[in-house]
Amino acid sequence: MTTETERLEGLWSGEFGDEYVDRNLGSYEVRAPFWRALTDELAPAGVLEVGCNVGGNLQWMAGAVPPEQTFGVDVNRKALELMEARIPGVQAVLGSARTLPFDDASIDLVFTMGVLIHQPEESLPAVMDEMVRVSRRYLLCGEYFDTSTVEVAYRGHEGALFRRDYGALFESRFPDELEFVRKGFLGRDAGWDDITWWLFRRR
Repeated sequence: MTTETERLEGLWSGEFGDEYVDRNLGSYEVRAPFWRALTDELAPAGVLEVGCNVGGNLQWMAGAVPPEQTFGVDVNRKALELMEARIPGVQAVLGSARTLPFDDASIDLVFTMGVLIHQPEESLPAVMDEMVRVSRRYLLCGEYFDTSTVEVAYRGHEGALFRRDYGALFESRFPDELEFVRKGFLGRDAGWDDITWWLFRRR
């Protein structure tokens, strides 16, 4: 029997995910100010984007972080192939966010942008656990916010998008591992679809 997690990973790794790639290729060009300012501030020696798609975020960090320490994980093969073409030397990894193939505390900055929103209740804790496990210095997530879990219809699919208070979820699940730094908002003028982001420091 296929679990909800397996169903959604199959959705994103297949034709539905390929269509997302094609639909959003032109939406990343105005994101540079956010990522360059963050990279300058945190000065990470390595970065990992969980659910990187075509590298629309990583492309703005690649100049400050060595390509051999710039990692992107995704379940969609087409997206990763495009990322490798867009960012020479980037480390593209085909795999699930639930089982990240990295050592504990091995990457300075681990982040998601619009990825946790697509995790069902059964897989969200595992993805969060993996992000924290791999992070050495910082963790950042940028997602759709709501004060409670609210499912949103997404392109004809049920159970595929959830607004939540992701910052509160990280704080309550990892009180001994994470220290809240700050949060902010990124709107459509900055190249995002109205997301809230939270930055944490590893204790």
